[in-house]
Amino acid sequence: MGRAFEFRKARKMKRWSAMAKTFTRLSKDIVMAVKDGGPNPDSNSHLRAIIQNAKAVNMPKDNIERAIKRATDKNSDNYKEILFEGYAPHGVAILVETATDNNNRTVANVRSYFSKCNGNLGTSGSVEFMFDHTCNFRIPNEGLDAEQLELEFIDFGVDEVFIDEDGILLYAPFESFGAIQKELENRNIQILSSAFERIPTTTTTLSFEAVGKVEKLLEKLEDDEDVQNVYHNMVLA
Repeated sequence: MGRAFEFRKARKMKRWSAMAKTFTRLSKDIVMAVKDGGPNPDSNSHLRAIIQNAKAVNMPKDNIERAIKRATDKNSDNYKEILFEGYAPHGVAILVETATDNNNRTVANVRSYFSKCNGNLGTSGSVEFMFDHTCNFRIPNEGLDAEQLELEFIDFGVDEVFIDEDGILLYAPFESFGAIQKELENRNIQILSSAFERIPTTTTTLSFEAVGKVEKLLEKLEDDEDVQNVYHNMVLA
């Protein structure tokens, strides 16, 4: 079991806890993917991956089709992805991925959350280097050998493969996403879901009492409609 697995197991975040919020965030992802690569999932691998994720969380087909249709409307909102970096109390590093149609609103909101929770919003590059940008794919565990699978996919960028209760997970650097997706599809291996994550290279260990102060900031960030994902390097002592 590697570092990615241990971090995934230890992390106690409440991202995407509400189904409505999950659908909203996926809808934004769909809109951005369509505007970037077109509405046809057969020729737009990014859109194809997002649709797979939407189906994995039981997002209604009508919602998916509505988001695609909205993205093709010339008058629809253009979302811009912005990465915020900063520190929570006790020196915990925070990365905030946002998708917004109003940059001023998002910047003001994120800055206020850090300020109100005794954190500090940093400049570009102040925290991002402390995280590895990774991708992962979940496939069914249907008699596949995890070790053999890892050997076969090393050339496509995979550096970790492990089994959990929901299937087999393949982890790789962010830039290997397309090559792995293509090879899985070429082998007719079903992709249950895929995602991008930011795994901390170092962690900050806090007491139970100190964790509570950081959680207040995480909750405010995660509840914001413009925030897609929040990552941190905090672990409980």
